Amino acid sequence: MNETFPEKVIIVEGTSDKRKVKAIVSEPVEIICTNGTISLTKLDELIEMLLDKDVFILVDADDAGEKLRKQFKREFPEAEHLYIDRMYREVATAPEHHLATVLLGANIDVNMEFLDRG
Repeated sequence: MNETFPEKVIIVEGTSDKRKVKAIVSEPVEIICTNGTISLTKLDELIEMLLDKDVFILVDADDAGEKLRKQFKREFPEAEHLYIDRMYREVATAPEHHLATVLLGANIDVNMEFLDRG
């Protein structure tokens, strides 16, 4: 197993979500994209790789995101689920200060400049 793999992992849907979260987070965190969907085989491989990590699920507040969230809850109940306000619908379009607050609430270090923008 890769020894440089960070202890915290955030699972997002798309690359735009990944870019946005990566800009906000200020500690070493692995951000994994599912590209909206994930097969059971891929999910099993992912779970095996992440068993000893702090895993956070941050997906869109829409039907596709909820479907993915349900799949993770069923297959990987140890993961912690982070929620954006439904009014923003997508992680990629949520304001940085909102995402920073959500991440900070999960004890993930963020660049403080994003908290000042609220």
